[in-house]
Amino acid sequence: MTCHKIEKSTLSQFPQPDIKIKRRKVILMAQLIERWKQKAKQLKIEIYAIYLAYKDPRVPWYARIFAACVVGYAFSPIDLIPDPIPILGYLDDLILIPLGVVLVLKMIPEEVMSECRERSEEIMREGKPVNRIAAIIIIAIWISLVAIAVGFTLNYL
Repeated sequence: MTCHKIEKSTLSQFPQPDIKIKRRKVILMAQLIERWKQKAKQLKIEIYAIYLAYKDPRVPWYARIFAACVVGYAFSPIDLIPDPIPILGYLDDLILIPLGVVLVLKMIPEEVMSECRERSEEIMREGKPVNRIAAIIIIAIWISLVAIAVGFTLNYL
């Protein structure tokens, strides 16, 4: 086995990546991920605050109905559009839920939301709630869609 000594002049022929640039990219990516985590945490608190506002008698009936839909879907462990479906799978997480939150916030009085946000932050520190009823509804929708698809398929065979 022979070992060759590499001279410094030979190494300088190959472009060396700038370590400072790489380090900066890693830092920027870490900061971006941290911002997204903070936004996701804030969204969870906001959704739970909407849930608390839903129970408040000062909230109009139409806002309660819409809030129940948004909160039920957001807390459901099952997505209407499964995440493995490319692009569409994350559509609900990235667009539908935040859009629903924005719309329902416009319907709920601000003083109710500020009280509910405070309570939400306290409750969320203790643990994340799960809405089993919403999960059952989503499962029922999927079973119905599968049954309809099977029915159509059998009719055409």
